[in-house]
Amino acid sequence: MADSVVLDTVDLHILRLLQNDARSTYRELAAEVGVAPSTCLDRVARLRRTGVILGHQLRLDPAKLGRGLEALLLVQVRPHRRELIGPFVDRIRALPESRALFHLTGPDDYLVHVAVADPADLQRLVLDEFTSRREVARVETRLIFQQWECGPLLPPSSGPSLSAD
Repeated sequence: MADSVVLDTVDLHILRLLQNDARSTYRELAAEVGVAPSTCLDRVARLRRTGVILGHQLRLDPAKLGRGLEALLLVQVRPHRRELIGPFVDRIRALPESRALFHLTGPDDYLVHVAVADPADLQRLVLDEFTSRREVARVETRLIFQQWECGPLLPPSSGPSLSAD
């Protein structure tokens, strides 16, 4: 488990604001949080340096890019051996249709979130990129009707934290 970082209320406020709008300027953040812009800059730099902030992402609408059908693929890999897993993961991550890949416990080994144009494109993807692989024993498909973003990911309000430089 990675070391956690001690965050005070100012850090948490900055994180909450950045999660809602990562394009906020340091001046805007500082005014909202009640600190000097230079203090805000230093705090954000520390949050990046300690790995609390991992980066910034641009979110795109798959439907507007011609990929309006999203699905979850439950994939069982047999045999589940390291020498097969690495190439499998690399290939799935390289597919333009892949949105997210999760390694799981239980009867299914992987959950793959994909975005495709239509049912025929989903069928092509499953047959050509998944079930055609020797190590893929089974693929189960679940269509996504709707999805929602959830609230900001902030650390629990109490509990042990290890301090970072």
